[in-house]
Amino acid sequence: MSEASIEIDQEPGSPRTRKLSPGWYALLLAWTTVSILLCFNQQFTLRFFVDFTLLDTEYFWALVGLLLPLAFVLYPVRPGLHVDRVPFYDVMLFAATTALSGVMIWTGRESAANGWEYAATSVAPTWIVWSAVVMWVLVLEALRRAGGWVLVLIMGAFSVFPLFASVMPAPLTAQSVSLLDTASYHIFSRESVLGIPMRAFAELVIGFLVFGTALQYTGAGTFFINFAFALCGHYRGGAAKVAIFSSGLLGSMSGSVISNVLTTGTMTIPAMKRTGLKPAMAGAVEACASTGAVLAPPVMGATAFVMAEFLDIPYAQVALAAAVPAILYYFALFMQIDCNAGRNSMVGLPREELPRLRDVFRDGWYFLFVIVLLVVLLLVMKRENWAPWLATALLLVLNQLFSKQRWGRRDFVKFIEGNGRVFVELIAILAGVGLLVGAFSLTGLTGTLTTELLFIAGNSPILLMLMGALTSFILGMGMTITACYIFLAVLLAPSLIKVGLNPLAVHMFIMYWGMISFITPPVALAAFAAASVAKASPIETGFQAMKIGSIIYFVPFFFLMNPSLVLQGEMGEFAMHFVTALIGVALVCAGLQGYQAGIGDLRRCGILEWPVRVALIVGGLMFAAPGGGLMPLSPLEMTLGALAVSVPALGIALALSRRAALR
Repeated sequence: MSEASIEIDQEPGSPRTRKLSPGWYALLLAWTTVSILLCFNQQFTLRFFVDFTLLDTEYFWALVGLLLPLAFVLYPVRPGLHVDRVPFYDVMLFAATTALSGVMIWTGRESAANGWEYAATSVAPTWIVWSAVVMWVLVLEALRRAGGWVLVLIMGAFSVFPLFASVMPAPLTAQSVSLLDTASYHIFSRESVLGIPMRAFAELVIGFLVFGTALQYTGAGTFFINFAFALCGHYRGGAAKVAIFSSGLLGSMSGSVISNVLTTGTMTIPAMKRTGLKPAMAGAVEACASTGAVLAPPVMGATAFVMAEFLDIPYAQVALAAAVPAILYYFALFMQIDCNAGRNSMVGLPREELPRLRDVFRDGWYFLFVIVLLVVLLLVMKRENWAPWLATALLLVLNQLFSKQRWGRRDFVKFIEGNGRVFVELIAILAGVGLLVGAFSLTGLTGTLTTELLFIAGNSPILLMLMGALTSFILGMGMTITACYIFLAVLLAPSLIKVGLNPLAVHMFIMYWGMISFITPPVALAAFAAASVAKASPIETGFQAMKIGSIIYFVPFFFLMNPSLVLQGEMGEFAMHFVTALIGVALVCAGLQGYQAGIGDLRRCGILEWPVRVALIVGGLMFAAPGGGLMPLSPLEMTLGALAVSVPALGIALALSRRAALR
């Protein structure tokens, strides 16, 4: 089950989730509130105002105990079954998970002191060890309900791998570990259920989820959409450019692809269709804009926080590194739309139908202060733990003081409920995905697989990159982006790093290629969601999204081959690569759409139209691909080659276009 399908079915009472009775609904609200307060206490080191501090493991298990049991309440044993009530067996699973989490909290200090993760069978009570086995099974079942069968089969198989490691074929051979020792490691260690994914969730992701939900419920979406309409709605292709700006702005802070499509898309897609864009094209634009938003700072998605944990670097460094590829991606979308609008003689929306910029600012000016505070805390003060909480507090205060839609009790309840449903889903998925990390950590298999991958690829970085791209894309079809990223960060990233590639660029490469399935058929879930809003063919929308978002297939290779584009290197080298990349992206877009700014419609070239377009695409890619690094040509040689290909094509196009205009 992919992340997208998870996001679509979040409404209470949908086939995937239950409509809760008043009692269960109250419990969801209460446990969500306690989870938020618990996280707030931990991040600001309040020590419960009584000078008591939880160990990290106690804190993590407290969150698990509050949220994971609710997975059995929210998600039925199979979609569509008992969506109106919680049957007795789910009540029992809820109680068992709550009780066992309580046991883990109660024994947390003893476990840490005596090293239960390695020697539980000899130093811990037998019933505690068997409790770990039961908890392991419960985590997998919660993962199945929240993430689907594909995810649980993969993670379940890897979680039991240590039991059979000695009989596995090379290169998967390792020393086997007993059932009880494996269970002890999964549950008591800080490398499995409580590993990197859970740490990222507990320390960073919760705060940003709260911030994203607050934005959604305070009207930020309407403000950003109106702001984009007022700014560029009257230009050619204006409605499509509005979709790019509004989806990019809102999505970069909410960190969600499909929910972004289904919220901003309901306003932007009809406007695009009204200005002459075909339904499939309108849906494709929204899908691409929403997909890119999760790769754009300041917030990005949950995967970025997991990446920071893996690399052991501040989140601000990840966000800054993501900025340049995101700029290139959105610049490419903008140029594709502009060229398409020029080729099809499209016009913008009438000014009288657009909101006035002054009115938009008057109604939502305070959102800008919230964004400024968030960026300053993240990128200047480097307080990523505090940033979402302080930004949320400012947002809520300003909303109550200045908004026409001040929150009442019902709005606050909806806000808590929205957070709770997302928390439960994510903790079930991240706890389950942690089992994969734990299995490889326990067997020490990561180093062996790295060596084997290097042997298969013949130590060729290019071949490893292609293997990584294909693997990331395939896994991105069947997993959440975070799960896909973690899987490959454990298995593939060490191999790429070992051949000399930059670690940050490697992890960013994996994340990008895991996202590509959102706009690429046969999966293309973002495109399919947009197609449902646009009332267009899903497959046609998917192929249009591939075309419009085509730069996303190349950018990861660019920054992996030369990491200056993720700000790893000298600023002079970066400036040169960035300028040539912008030129290259503009030429590629002109070739793909058949329209060159300053020249016009390339159909005027007659039989030479396609040779000219192909030359522009090839020349553009040569401009955009950074020389040096793994490239056989230097930056100067790449630029001269790009000029040699693109300048004659532009000259021919200009001459033929002028001759056609004189007829």
